[in-house]
Amino acid sequence: MPVGSRWFRGSGGMPPTHLAVSAAPLSERYLSFTEREEIALLRVQGHGVRHIARTLNRSPSTISRELRRNAATRSGKLEYRATTAQWHADRSARRPKAAKLAINAALRDYVQERLAGLITRLDGEPIEGPRVSWKGRRHGRRQPRRWARAWSPEQISRRLPLDFPEDETMRISGEAIYQALYIQGRGALRRELTACLRTGRALRVPHARIAGRGKSFVSSEVMISERPAEAADRAVPGHWEGDLILGLNRSAIGTLVERTTRFTMLLHLPPMPGHGIGPRVKNGPALAGHGAEAVRDAIAEAITTLPERLRRSLAWDQGAEMARHADLRIDHGLPVYFCDPQSPWQRGTNENTNGLLRQYFPKGTDLSLHGPDVLISTRN
Repeated sequence: MPVGSRWFRGSGGMPPTHLAVSAAPLSERYLSFTEREEIALLRVQGHGVRHIARTLNRSPSTISRELRRNAATRSGKLEYRATTAQWHADRSARRPKAAKLAINAALRDYVQERLAGLITRLDGEPIEGPRVSWKGRRHGRRQPRRWARAWSPEQISRRLPLDFPEDETMRISGEAIYQALYIQGRGALRRELTACLRTGRALRVPHARIAGRGKSFVSSEVMISERPAEAADRAVPGHWEGDLILGLNRSAIGTLVERTTRFTMLLHLPPMPGHGIGPRVKNGPALAGHGAEAVRDAIAEAITTLPERLRRSLAWDQGAEMARHADLRIDHGLPVYFCDPQSPWQRGTNENTNGLLRQYFPKGTDLSLHGPDVLISTRN
């Protein structure tokens, strides 16, 4: 269906607004006109915010925000009236809204400049890097990445209050920047700037359905639900999260992140002898460097340099590279726990770290070119 494909690509992989959850009837999470009348009556009687919140069974922050946002100001002071407050709320709920980046040129230039993040010489002249053609596809053949010091949308959002502490118009969330990039209808940022994102995706990837199949080496005794409770609050150091960063030609780098201190170790996973020589053997040994034996040995070499009290547990996804996890527990005293299928948030610290590392080890590049000396200096 070519028409449907064009709609899907034009919306950046996101559902149209008339099919989104926001198009549903008003839910109970929003204040109704009846509740606004009750707020106005209680306010006239002199009751405070917390008393009104208890009466309406609402959060005090909801009442405080309602009194501040939707109050009548024509008299020169804030007076709360139910009809005026409802009018303000209906006006704010109108869709579609003009994107903040589309109407604020200064904010748009600030965001685009940091998204592009061009590398320049000392005299300010940009350095020409690889020419990356924008194809507007979610997946496709990997290609070289642009040379850039690109900021992520989250970094831009957090930096704005520091650069413009007095200017409230220079504020935008990271999600709003992503939508301006992915959705053509927002019409604020150039779609070509998606090539500067760490993922390099031109379209968003929808949430995959959770697969019910697990790995044969994963049993109920080694699931993350069995991990010691002390790992959850990050109070005790020694609990780690790990994963692989994959690149071209089946290259990979292993990452280990300590949950309490966020200390990160990078694992060098070079190709094993025989890799790339002749056709691959079906069901043969993994020679690319990130098979079960190679990952086990790399983790053991890195983790044994630490005191025993800093080797309490390791959380990993259910990848085949951890099929020899029992050796780590028996030989080195490092129990390994596996996350549920398609649940990366259970290793959130490692996922966030890998996203940051992708700026220095981007997709579409051969990661085997980074030797152990480079990875050690990066780790420290």
